[in-house]
Amino acid sequence: MSTTPTAAATTQPVAAPSRHQLALMIWLAVFPTLTVLNLTVGSLLKDANTVLRTLVMASIAVPIVVYLLLPRLHRVRARLLSRGAVR
Repeated sequence: MSTTPTAAATTQPVAAPSRHQLALMIWLAVFPTLTVLNLTVGSLLKDANTVLRTLVMASIAVPIVVYLLLPRLHRVRARLLSRGAVR
């Protein structure tokens, strides 16, 4: 039985992001997502009314941001903060 701690056991958990960090992370995820959607899907929805166009864009963008981009941004933030703590 080994008493040497593993790398995972010795790393400190990263604190939750502040409101400002979270706002920046959300902006970094939402702005490019909506830009790409407008460039790719916008022409298909140009004749739709504003509410329908917004509903379709939000229905596509929110899952992309919540399930794909924000978890990756959280991991990047944690890596950056843990790298700074090592120095």
